[in-house]
Amino acid sequence: MMQRPFRPEEYSLKETSPHLGGAATGDKLTTTYDLVEQMQYLYVRVVKAKDLPSKDITGSCDPYVEVKLGNYKGTTRHFEKKTNPEWNQVFAFSKERIQSSVVEITVKDKDLVKDDFIGRVLFDLNEVPKRVPPDSPLAPQWYRLDERNGHKVKGELMLAVWMGTQADEAFSEAWHSDAASVPGDGLASIRSKVYLTPKLWYLRVNVIEAQDLIPNDRTRFPEVYVKAMLGNQALRTRPSPSRTLNPMWNEDLMFVAAEPFEEHLILSVEDRIAPGKDDVLGRTVISLQHVLRRLDHKLLNSQWYNLEKHVIVDGEQKKETKFSSRIHLRICLEGGYHVLDESTHYSSDLRPTAKQLWKHNIGILELGILTAQGLLPMKTKDGRGTTDAYCVAKYGQKWVRTRTIIDSFIPKWNEQYTWEVYDPCTVITIGVFDNCHLNGGEKANGARDTRIGKVRIRLSTLETDRVYTHAYPLIVLTPAGVKKMGEVQLAVRFTCSSLLNMMHLYSQPLLPKMHYIHPLSVMQVDNLRRQATNIVSTRLSRAEPPLRKEIVEYMLDVDSHMWSMRKSKANFFRIMGVLSPLIAVAKWFDQICHWRNPLTTILIHILFVILVLYPELILPTIFLYLFLIGVWYYRWRPRQPPHMDTRLSHAESAHPDELDEEFDTFPTSRPPDIVRMRYDRLRSVAGRIQTVVGDLATQGERLQSLLSWRDPRATALFVTFCFIAAIVLYVTPFRVVVFLAGLYTLRHPRFRHKMPSVPLNFFRRLPARTDSML
Repeated sequence: MMQRPFRPEEYSLKETSPHLGGAATGDKLTTTYDLVEQMQYLYVRVVKAKDLPSKDITGSCDPYVEVKLGNYKGTTRHFEKKTNPEWNQVFAFSKERIQSSVVEITVKDKDLVKDDFIGRVLFDLNEVPKRVPPDSPLAPQWYRLDERNGHKVKGELMLAVWMGTQADEAFSEAWHSDAASVPGDGLASIRSKVYLTPKLWYLRVNVIEAQDLIPNDRTRFPEVYVKAMLGNQALRTRPSPSRTLNPMWNEDLMFVAAEPFEEHLILSVEDRIAPGKDDVLGRTVISLQHVLRRLDHKLLNSQWYNLEKHVIVDGEQKKETKFSSRIHLRICLEGGYHVLDESTHYSSDLRPTAKQLWKHNIGILELGILTAQGLLPMKTKDGRGTTDAYCVAKYGQKWVRTRTIIDSFIPKWNEQYTWEVYDPCTVITIGVFDNCHLNGGEKANGARDTRIGKVRIRLSTLETDRVYTHAYPLIVLTPAGVKKMGEVQLAVRFTCSSLLNMMHLYSQPLLPKMHYIHPLSVMQVDNLRRQATNIVSTRLSRAEPPLRKEIVEYMLDVDSHMWSMRKSKANFFRIMGVLSPLIAVAKWFDQICHWRNPLTTILIHILFVILVLYPELILPTIFLYLFLIGVWYYRWRPRQPPHMDTRLSHAESAHPDELDEEFDTFPTSRPPDIVRMRYDRLRSVAGRIQTVVGDLATQGERLQSLLSWRDPRATALFVTFCFIAAIVLYVTPFRVVVFLAGLYTLRHPRFRHKMPSVPLNFFRRLPARTDSML
C-alpha cells in the first residue's frame, strides 16, 4: 500500500469566521456568551404536582412526568405512593432538531404492566416566551391537567417553559435530547463541569540530629539514617557520618502536600545492620495540620520530637513508649514557592502557593470552544464507527470540561469559559477526548478515554482585545506515524486591564523569589513535579464526574521527559536553525575578505574606518540597526497564534524503529535482559541530553523572538529600548560607557544579589517554539 503524500495544508492553522454572539450588532454587552455561536434550546422545567388522582386498584399513585417533543422523550424519576411529588428537573431540546410544533408534558402513574395516563399539558412552540440572561429566570406556574379529549381533570402541574440559549443557568444540569440514548448512570459523565486543582505545598523537613538512640545490637557502631514517608512519597537521608548514639545529618527532605491534608508525615530512625536489612530504632507521626507555614526564607524554630520504639510481639505491632530517644527537626510548609505540576516551558500558572503573595491580576482570558470538524471514528458501536467527543481546557488552577456530544464527527459545544490572568507568559492547553464511559458497566472493565488531540496557546503571542477565531489541527503521534484526527474551532480573547502593569511584568522574575534565593536542584524539581502530577491526577479522578487520570496526565505532559530519537533530532535542528544566521554572517564576512563583491568590500572598509575614527558610533549604530530591523519586521509580524508544527517536531520523517522506541514502555519490554538494562540506561542519559539540547534551542529562539513580533509587547519594549539606548549612548562619551560597564561587571560581591537582573527576566519571558512542539 502506497503511503499518502504529505500535504502541509492538512496540518496548518485555518482562520474561521463564525457568527459569534448571535447578535447582528456584535455588541459585547448583549450577552456574556459573545465568543461562541448561540444555540437555541427549548427548556422545560418540571417543578412539582399536587392533588393527583389515584389510578391503581389500591388507591395509590406512583407519579412521574414524561416530556415529549416529536421523536424525543425525557422522563423524570417516579415517586412511590405520592400525590404531591416534587421533581424540579429541567429538560433541554435543541432547536435544530425540533420536528414538532407542540411540546407534550404528560403525568403518568407507574405500573407493572402498563403505565396509566393521569393528565397532560400542551404548549404551542410559537407561544413559548424567550429568555436571555441576565434576565431573571422564568417563574414556574400551575397548570390544570387535561384529558386526551381536552377536558380538565383533577390535578395540577407546576411548569416553566421557555426558549433560551446555552448561556442559560439551567443548561449544564439539564437533560439533553441529544443524549437521550445515554442510560441514567452515564449521564453524570457527559455533563460540563469545572474542576479546581488542589492547593499544593512544598513540605520541607530539615532533619538535624537525634539523641539517645537505643540500638538493639550494642556491640557495633550504628549506621543510622532517617526515612520519611508522606502518602506514597518516601525519602531518606544519607547515613550519619558520626556513627554514634547521637547522630547528626542537617539534611533537607522535600515533599509535595495537598490541601486538605489527608496523610500524616511518618519519620523513622533506622539502623542499617546489613545490605537489605534495617532495624527501626524509633518512629514519630506528625500531622500536617499543625505544621508552620512560612512565606520567605527566614528560619523557623526547630522542635524536638519523641521517638516511639516499635516491637513485634506475637505478630502484632505494639508501641513501647520510650521518651529517652528523640529527634530534632525543622518542618515547614513552603508558601513562597510555586509547586510545579507542569513543564516550565508551557506552564499556565507561576504564582506562589501562599495567597498572601499573589499580585493583582493583569487581565482576563476568554475561551470559546465552538465546534470540531472531521473527527475520526474512535470506537465501534452496533457495527459502525462512532465518536463521543468532549473538550478539556486547563489554565492556572482551573480545569473545565465541556459536555459530551453523543455520536457525532462534527460536535458543536459552543461553551465559553473565563480565567483571570496573572502573567501573560503562560500557556493554556485544550485537549479533545473520546468519552468511553457512557455506560456504567464499562467502569469495571477499565475503559480509558481516548485522546484525539491537543492545542497549546501562549498568551504573550496574542494581541490584547483581539478575538482570534481559528480551526486548530488535532494531531497525535502513534506508533504508525503522525495522524490528523480532525480540527477544533476555538475563539480566544485576551483582555488586558492595565497595560503598564503587564509591561512591568516583563522585568520581573518568572518564578517566585524563593526559587532564586533557595533554589531546588534539578533532581528535586523533577521528582517533586512527578509527585505533584500524581497528586493532581489522583484528586481530580475522585471528583464526580471524574476527570480521569489519563486525561490529566496527557494535559500535563507527564511523559515529556522520556527519551525520543525524534525529539532529539528536532531539538538538534532547532539549534541549527538558531545558528544558521551566524553561519551565514561568517560566510558573508569570508566573502568580504576575499573580495567576491568589490563594491561591498569597499563600503565595509569605509564603514570600518569611520567606526575606528569615531568609536562612539559603534553602539548607537548597532542599536539603531536593531531598532530599524524590528520596525521593518513589524509588517510581517505573525497574525496567527502558534500551533503544533509536525515539520518542526520531525513527526513526518520519523522512522518506524524510532517511533517503536518512543512508544516503548519504561522499563523496556524488549528482550533480552542485558539489552533491557543497557537500553534503559541509554534512554535515561539521553533523555537528559535531549532536555539540555531543547533548552539551548529555546534560548536561541528567544533571541530570534526579540525582533519577530511573535510577542508584540516584548518586541515593542525591546525596539523602544533600542531606540532610547541609541540616543543615550550617542550623547554619552564612549569611554565613560566602557568605564562604567567595566566597573559594574567587576563590582564587589557585597553589591550583588541573588535575584536575576531585569534583562535576564525579560529574556526568560520571551516566547520560543516549544509551544509548537509535539
